[in-house]
Amino acid sequence: MRQYQVNTGQAKGLDLLQLTETDRPTPAAHEVLVRWRATSLNYHDYLVAIGAIPVPAGRVPMSDGAGEVVAVGEGVEQWKTGDRVMSLFFPNWLEGLPSPDSTKGISGETINGYASEYGCVPATALTRMPKGYSFAEAATLPCAALTAWRGLFEEGQVQSGQKVLIEGTGGMSIFGLQLARAAGATVYATTSAPEKAEKLKSMGAEAVVNYKEDERWGRSIAKASQGGVHISLDVGGGSTMQNSIDATAMNGHIISIGILGGGRKGTITFPKFFFKHQHMHGIAVGNRAMQRDMVRFIEAHELKPIVDRSFAFEELAEAFRYQESGKHFGKIVVVC
Repeated sequence: MRQYQVNTGQAKGLDLLQLTETDRPTPAAHEVLVRWRATSLNYHDYLVAIGAIPVPAGRVPMSDGAGEVVAVGEGVEQWKTGDRVMSLFFPNWLEGLPSPDSTKGISGETINGYASEYGCVPATALTRMPKGYSFAEAATLPCAALTAWRGLFEEGQVQSGQKVLIEGTGGMSIFGLQLARAAGATVYATTSAPEKAEKLKSMGAEAVVNYKEDERWGRSIAKASQGGVHISLDVGGGSTMQNSIDATAMNGHIISIGILGGGRKGTITFPKFFFKHQHMHGIAVGNRAMQRDMVRFIEAHELKPIVDRSFAFEELAEAFRYQESGKHFGKIVVVC
């Protein structure tokens, strides 16, 4: 079978990715063999692929996977051949609060991911795909969609009639828009491209602010939303947090999700944060129980992901280069 591995030798950047031939595995007891049909790109995967997140030599990258069960090991009762399944970002975090033990296994980083034609995983490390979804569509869900789901529903406790801010037009943000709208919330958004602003409005965004033209866009969002939003999905960390605080209403929730735009470190105005009595939650994706709940919600509301572009399995590096360009709107997928 074909499989991508991250080479830690002399190569640099995306040249670290190597497409190799290896033996097809056999499932052990309580394991499932999956024929992976699609994966999707996340910023986390990009950092692994270029060596910014160090991994052992030979690590199989990619934290999203969708495919079909082709064999089951002894003792597996919940899955059968032909079942259409999705991976988990944290294969050992099944329910409840996160712990060091349940989150130390990270797909595509500390354990092998899904850039492989076949792979064996614990039977518990899967959920079913939404009904009517293609493999490419399902592969967009385990990381980006589940992060948006947890931020909105688990931490933010979004309610109909509330106001939500999404930042940018990456996969998680677009899922945030779709999920919030389905929950009855009003969505405000930021982008740097006028054509993307029009797409956001066509999807139901109430107002869109260009963050390159307006450095204090948080204040503009607060004004447009008449006092601020109830939930902000912050994707930039240090590069966006001050604006997220400005954009969020008193008693609102700021969900800290990413470090896009180089926001690994930053400063914020603390008096504004605590005199607005805001809540800040740092999150990383979610657990299996949350993913199951998300699938049911997606089916009930007939939601479909926005797939910007699809690449062939052999084009994984090219797909990452397209991600680097920032031209995408929604998710980028790779099919196998």
